[in-house]
Amino acid sequence: MKTEAPSVTLRERVRALMPRIRGDLETLVRIPSISHPGHDPSQLGRSAAATEKILRDAGVKTQIVEIEGVPAVLGRIEAPAGAPTVLLYAHHDVQPTGARELWHSEPFEPIEKNGRLYGRGTSDDKCGVVIHAGAIRAFDGQTPVGVRLFVEGEEEWGSPNLGKFLERYGDELRADAVILADSGNWRAGQPGLTTSLRGIVAADIEVRTLDHAVHSGEFGGPVPDALTVLAKTLATLHDDRGEVAVAGIARGKADPLDLTEAELRKQVGMRPGTKLIGDGGITDRMWMKPAISILGIDAPRLTESTNQLVPSAKARVSMRIPPGQDPDAAMRALTEHLRSHVPWGAEVTITPRGAGKPYRLAAEGKAYDAMRRAMADAFGRDPVLMGAGGTIPFVSDFANAFPKAALLLTGAGDPFSNAHSEDESVDLADLERSTLAEAIFFEYLAGR
Repeated sequence: MKTEAPSVTLRERVRALMPRIRGDLETLVRIPSISHPGHDPSQLGRSAAATEKILRDAGVKTQIVEIEGVPAVLGRIEAPAGAPTVLLYAHHDVQPTGARELWHSEPFEPIEKNGRLYGRGTSDDKCGVVIHAGAIRAFDGQTPVGVRLFVEGEEEWGSPNLGKFLERYGDELRADAVILADSGNWRAGQPGLTTSLRGIVAADIEVRTLDHAVHSGEFGGPVPDALTVLAKTLATLHDDRGEVAVAGIARGKADPLDLTEAELRKQVGMRPGTKLIGDGGITDRMWMKPAISILGIDAPRLTESTNQLVPSAKARVSMRIPPGQDPDAAMRALTEHLRSHVPWGAEVTITPRGAGKPYRLAAEGKAYDAMRRAMADAFGRDPVLMGAGGTIPFVSDFANAFPKAALLLTGAGDPFSNAHSEDESVDLADLERSTLAEAIFFEYLAGR
C-alpha cells in the first residue's frame, strides 16, 4: 500500500504528548478497578472519575453515568460543519490479578522495563482510554471530526448492562464510525485490525457419587470417587489429537498469515516438550475452530486432602466458538456432551454460566480505508487484517445499536502483553504509534 506521509506537525505533537499520555495511563493503572464480584466496587468509581478528568482535560465535554451502580463515562465534541462523527470506546475496569506471587512487579504500581510499561490494565484496556485522549489532545480538543466517547466499567465481567447503556444513551452516541480500542496489534511494531472474533459459552459441572466422604482404604476399589468421575468426564471433551469432541460445532478457515509454530511457542511461553493440539493451520485453530478450556476445579487442595473418597467435585468448562456458530446451540451441545459422558451412573448437575456471540466484520468502506492508511503512516507498515481467538461480546451489541456505522477494532497490545495474566504490559512505542494512527484517522476520515 502506497500512502502519503502525515504532516510532521501531527507526529511531533503526539511525540511531545507522550509524557502526558504515559502519566495518564500510570494514574489509571494505580487504581485497582476490578469489576468482578467480591472486589471493592468503590474502585470503579475512582477509576471512572480519573477517566472523566483525563478526557475532560483533553477537551471533551464529559459526564459520569450509572446503570445498576456501574459507572461509565460519556463524552462529546461537536463535529465541524459537514464532518462525520466517530464514537470512541474503551473500558476502565480490569481483570483480577490472579496469584500475586506470579507477578515480577506490583500489579497496580506501573513500572517500565525494556521499553514496556507493566501493570494490570496497561494493555487491557486503560491504554484505550489514553489513546483516545491523546488523539484528541493532538488537536488541542478541536478535532476535525465529531467525537462521542463511551468508556464502560464492566467489560471484564461480560458487560451485563451494556445493552441498557446503549438503549438509554444510544441517540447521544450515534456515529458514522466506531473505534473499539480493546483489541491489539499483530506484533509489536506491526499494526492490526481485528476482523473476526470467537464467541464463548461456559458451564459448571458438578458430579456426586456419595452422600459424604468415606475412608479410601476401606471402601476404595468398588466405590468411585467424584474427582475421578469428573476427570474422566472432562477427558472426553477432546479426542486423542486434541480436537474438540463436542458434536455439531462450526469450523472454518482463516488466513494463515505468517505466524509460525516457533513464534507462537515463544509468545505463549510453551514448555519445550509440550506439543500443539488439534488439526489444521495455527490461525484456523486459534480463530475459526472451537476450543475448550477447563478454567477451574473445586476439589480438596493438596494441603487439605486426606485418605478419603471425595463425594463431589465441580469444574468450570469454557468453550470458544467460531464465527457462524449460534451460542445457544453451542451451549446445548456442550451440556449434552457433558451429561452423556459422566461414567458409572454418577449424579450430575450442569449450570450454564453465560454466552457471548462470535462476530465477523466486513472491513470495507471509507472508514476502513482511512484506518488502513492511518496505521500504515503511523507504524510505517501496512496493517494486518487478523482474527482474534478471544471474545468481545459487546461488538455484536454495538453492531445492533449502530447498524450503519463501521466498527474498527484496534488497540495497542501485542501477543506479549499478557492480558488477563501476570506481568501485563504495553509496548510504549506502540502506544505512541497507536495514538498517532487514531489522530491521523480523524484527518483522513474528515477528508483532509
